[in-house]
Amino acid sequence: MPPKALDYESLNENVKKVQYAVRGELYLRASELQKEGKKIIFTNVGNPHALGQKPLTFPRQVVALCQAPFLIDDPNVGLIFPADAISKAKHYLSITTGGLGAYSDSRGIPGVRKEVAEFIERRDGYPSDPELIYLTDGASKGVMQILNTIIRGEGDGVLVPVPQYPLYSAAISLFGGSLVPYYLEETANWGLDLNNLRQSVAQARSKGITVRAMVIINPGNPTGQCLSEANLREILSFCFHEGLVLLGDEVYQQNIYQDERPFISARKVLMGMGLPISKEVQLVSFHTVSKGYWGECGQRGGYFEMTNIPPQTVDEIYKVASIALSPNVPAQIFMGLMVNPPKPGDISYEQFVRESKGILESLRRRARIMTDGFNNCRNVVCNFTEGAMYSFPQIRLPPRAIEAAKRAGKVADVFYCLKLLEATGISTVPGSGFGQKEGVFHLRTTILPAEEDMPAIMDSFKKFNDEFMEQYEDHRGYSRM
Repeated sequence: MPPKALDYESLNENVKKVQYAVRGELYLRASELQKEGKKIIFTNVGNPHALGQKPLTFPRQVVALCQAPFLIDDPNVGLIFPADAISKAKHYLSITTGGLGAYSDSRGIPGVRKEVAEFIERRDGYPSDPELIYLTDGASKGVMQILNTIIRGEGDGVLVPVPQYPLYSAAISLFGGSLVPYYLEETANWGLDLNNLRQSVAQARSKGITVRAMVIINPGNPTGQCLSEANLREILSFCFHEGLVLLGDEVYQQNIYQDERPFISARKVLMGMGLPISKEVQLVSFHTVSKGYWGECGQRGGYFEMTNIPPQTVDEIYKVASIALSPNVPAQIFMGLMVNPPKPGDISYEQFVRESKGILESLRRRARIMTDGFNNCRNVVCNFTEGAMYSFPQIRLPPRAIEAAKRAGKVADVFYCLKLLEATGISTVPGSGFGQKEGVFHLRTTILPAEEDMPAIMDSFKKFNDEFMEQYEDHRGYSRM
């Protein structure tokens, strides 16, 4: 009997090629151990609320009222909800076509897209067009939609930073394209080298690949670096000269833990570069409610904004968005609230500022605790987390550990991370899931565990790491940069 359509051997080969380490072998093993009763600290994914971050009060109040509009008519509603939350809920209900249970426009609610455009204009100092802003079910859906639009086949390449967030490698594989890596320089705090970029493009072209797009992740995931204005100008000039569309993954723009390099958007830099670049470089920028001090990952709210994209192409993107009918409507309300939060003088303003500032200040302290903790461990080196939600330490594995991993049929950093998980319950992601230079090993962990738990977690890591190194060290040298 021939194989059926959904038998493994007859599946779409692109589906089989997809790998996504964030929910890969380590996560599955951690889930098994959790079922067996072991306490697991899931630091494998940037999921703030799962690790104890409290939701911001005001947006939850507004969405609660939108979800249950009969509460607004209750005479006692003012005893539970502040007046500005009630007013805001009425506003959002008035711009929907039937409340949160009805489909919206496939691009998102026009009134929310207008709020996003106003936010972008305040942030960048340049006008933004709501017609070029699409609301999506998280930034990931937007990234996948744009990559699907760009990639025509395996001859099309996308420049992706390595280490990279595996959404990009997975989506490029799924759509049948070719990932073209450009390596970030760890010894230069994960800096970007234009010569490396040029070499990556030249090598791809020598293999017959047409490089069509470039991805930047700013602040970086998993590496945590922040791009300076000078970096962004170089990148935009490079895209202009090479004819590449730039995909700006800017979902961590609220997560900044140092003052030297504040977040600056690719769009702001592009608009400031003047003609011809400001009108020629095609740019798609992404943002989300999942990160920052919001951390509303489960709500699945995001947007992308298109700059210098031809109208016919925008129409095609709209057509494809229409297949799904509507993005998640409650998440659109969260997005509206994120880009248009309480203002000075509003009843909820002081509480909103207190909560959001408290989260960011704590994350800044946790970034330092984690970086210092890793750098106090034997054979571990870690750059400071300038932004985003992750530490990405290099683990200098002794040769005997690498040999033991080979005997076990594991990549060396997977072997290390599995041992760490079994010993401590700390669930991380091996660096090989993000890409790294040959013979160099890392792991990624979030900085999201509760601040009061962080010293104990780092002590547990140090104890495991020192025992691991003692077991496998033979003083013949280590993997390293």
